[in-house]
Amino acid sequence: MDLGTLQYASDSRKNRKRVGRGIGSGHGGTSCRGHKGARSRAGFKSKLGFEGGQTPLQRQMPKRGFNNIFKKRYQLVNLRDLEKLGKLKKIDPVVLYENRVIRKKNVPVKVLGDGEIKRGIEISAHAFTKSAIEKIEAAQGRINIL
Repeated sequence: MDLGTLQYASDSRKNRKRVGRGIGSGHGGTSCRGHKGARSRAGFKSKLGFEGGQTPLQRQMPKRGFNNIFKKRYQLVNLRDLEKLGKLKKIDPVVLYENRVIRKKNVPVKVLGDGEIKRGIEISAHAFTKSAIEKIEAAQGRINIL
């Protein structure tokens, strides 16, 4: 057996429906599209969520919840992530971004107290939790709030 003699198993391939090939084909005339209307025309595209004039499901469901546009959203960094950075003495959002600890440059950073820090480092961030402040200062480190 070689690649030149490969064939599909019998009855495993279905011939596609050939429409618009005359009356004798059994699919002639309207080419299985029915009579008139947008869907019978060439180039028809339905809008996403369109249900034929019926109120779409998205509009039938009630609105729920509340999105506070004034809420500050932070990128969260744990002390254990800072410990993995090695022998760096000064850590700020730029250093965190370069070391891929955070993903975005322009979103504020908050340091959380999960994990331990064993060396004294200077950390600059936009916010700190109380436990993070206590652990950093216990390790003779300093914090700077941006």
